[in-house]
Amino acid sequence: MSGATASVVGVDPVDYVDTFIAVADDCPVTRGTVPPDRQGDPSVAARTFVMVSAQPYRFTSGDVIFTVFADRHGIPEHERAAARAQFYSKGQACLRSSDLGKRYGWGIHADAEGRIALVGVETAEYAELVAGRRGPAGTPVRVTRAMRSSRRRG
Repeated sequence: MSGATASVVGVDPVDYVDTFIAVADDCPVTRGTVPPDRQGDPSVAARTFVMVSAQPYRFTSGDVIFTVFADRHGIPEHERAAARAQFYSKGQACLRSSDLGKRYGWGIHADAEGRIALVGVETAEYAELVAGRRGPAGTPVRVTRAMRSSRRRG
């Protein structure tokens, strides 16, 4: 997992640092699109979108993945620390497998502290990040892609 920080103490194995997850090669949209709101039962993508878009660069991938899981499963706040340790004691999918990058046109940038933000595929910021640099100084960023939704035909 390029950019993953699994060996760093206190960091979840799904966290990335200075990494950009570009949309999947087979992403069907050309603009960042808000995932549809399923009345009463938001999808994982919709919950993730709301959490990250409302507060860019506040949460790590690990924060988001676990919070979405805990909210969907009704885990009370006072049980979350133990539940999070249990959750990450087994392998978990990282945000490369999120529908945000596979279906909805959102790249995911993790900064130097592992905090993430969404970047629409149609934006100048996306073009800069997918080229492997960020900001006026052109700071290097590792680039990986969201997982494809379908198998490549060989």
